[in-house]
Amino acid sequence: MLKVGLLGAGRIGRVHAQAITAHPKSKLSAVSDALPEAAKSLADEHGAQARSSGEIIGDPDIDAVLIATPTDTHSDLIEAATQAGKAVLCEKPVDLDLQRAIACQRTVAAHGQPVMIGFNRRFDPNFSAMKAAANAGEIGQTELLSITSFDPAPPPVSYIKVSGGLFRDMMIHDFDMANYLMGDVPTVISAVGSSIVDPEIGKAGDVDTAVVTMTYADGRITVIKNSRRAAYGYDQRVEMLGSNGLLQAQNMLENTVVKSTSDGVVGAKPTYFFLERYMPAYQAEWAAFVEAAVSGSTVPVTLADGVAALAMAEAATRSAGSGGPVRMDEILKPVAK
Repeated sequence: MLKVGLLGAGRIGRVHAQAITAHPKSKLSAVSDALPEAAKSLADEHGAQARSSGEIIGDPDIDAVLIATPTDTHSDLIEAATQAGKAVLCEKPVDLDLQRAIACQRTVAAHGQPVMIGFNRRFDPNFSAMKAAANAGEIGQTELLSITSFDPAPPPVSYIKVSGGLFRDMMIHDFDMANYLMGDVPTVISAVGSSIVDPEIGKAGDVDTAVVTMTYADGRITVIKNSRRAAYGYDQRVEMLGSNGLLQAQNMLENTVVKSTSDGVVGAKPTYFFLERYMPAYQAEWAAFVEAAVSGSTVPVTLADGVAALAMAEAATRSAGSGGPVRMDEILKPVAK
């Protein structure tokens, strides 16, 4: 039985707590949070103890920690937990600063403990089926990937101000999805972004609408579209064009009922947000982590994957600011020592 400490009792922490307690081979032993009452509430709900993060990391009886705290704490907590001999699953991104994330990667390598980054969309059954079909050559050579990711409504501006920006906070999932599906990191990234959903987001120094184009060494192309607002729900679609055909992963709908009359054809909207859309993916993600932690196998989403996605977010941020393309080797050069 894998004994787990959960660091962070906010919305995403509650999602992970459900996955931990539902798995037959893991047990939620302790919960921490900057708000002690939040930790106690979640711990009581799942029969765990409310403790400080330091106590959880220092407890030799706890085998693994799941980090669901604010992003600016991730690298420090990853390093402390691995130094204490614990396996780690950490929510994305690794850090808001690329150089700090790479420093964390080097530190973790010296400790020899598994660290998995929470890019849960890799574990969505639709996207994993698409990956399997592409790997099997069912559409020939993949040539063009298109990822659409629209949120139903923007988060509070107070969150925007500490999020690290759309490319690091929101699109980073899509950067990782592109790496997962294309099997490689792009060589050049071009980005454009605007603040047209909420002017206050622009005043906070961020964008709420963006398109990124990425090219690869072999000529393949990926296009990512993000918006903080889609009036009809949570829009999550992926399309892969290959030399012999097309693969599409469509939205998950609120229901499958379609009404057809003389007035037209009407169906349900997409599910409203990520909790409804990706709950099975969170559960599959946790199952994969438990399997790796228990068996000693390599985690399926590594710290290096997290650093790669963060580097792409950095490239996109620079491109959107400069108006020109950015090469990935320029982003990684300052830290490639």
